[in-house]
Amino acid sequence: MKKKSFTLLVVAAICSSMMFSSCIGSFGLTNKLLSWNKSLGNKFANEAVFFLFWIFPAYEVSLFLDTIILNSIEFWSGSNPVADTGTKIIETENGTYTVETKTDGYHIEKEGEEKTLDFKFDEQNQTWSMSSDGVETKLMQYKDADEVVMFLPDGQTMDVELNAEGLTAFREVIEGYSYYAAR
Repeated sequence: MKKKSFTLLVVAAICSSMMFSSCIGSFGLTNKLLSWNKSLGNKFANEAVFFLFWIFPAYEVSLFLDTIILNSIEFWSGSNPVADTGTKIIETENGTYTVETKTDGYHIEKEGEEKTLDFKFDEQNQTWSMSSDGVETKLMQYKDADEVVMFLPDGQTMDVELNAEGLTAFREVIEGYSYYAAR
């Protein structure tokens, strides 16, 4: 009888954590495991490791830990203990960039240049801003889950709904600024 009560308690706890958290979460541990597998570079090695991790339930364990423990911690505390942080090197046709993930945003440097770019999120004001050469520029502020305020280059603001129509309208407005800035 005790085993049945314990099993019911565990099932109730799992269901409660999923029902009351209302958070998908970042699945930091599972994503790190998948990223590591992808970094092997050879598609046959990736497939072999994938099957090994499926047979020896590495993916299942990481998904379980993310779902039950880590994403719940992320929901209640605002940060995932194993979320993707650190520094990444990104190579593009325009150069090599170092992107450092910080608790409040990102720090970006281009190889061979001294100029840096920082994107910061102010949680209190729900605002993303960009700073470069000591000049900070507000980019956007969340109004609610469906709408943001975009700060335009001329100092005006524009309310943008987070749907296809709102983004299309914003793109049309911002392309007008790009046209005049290029002349």
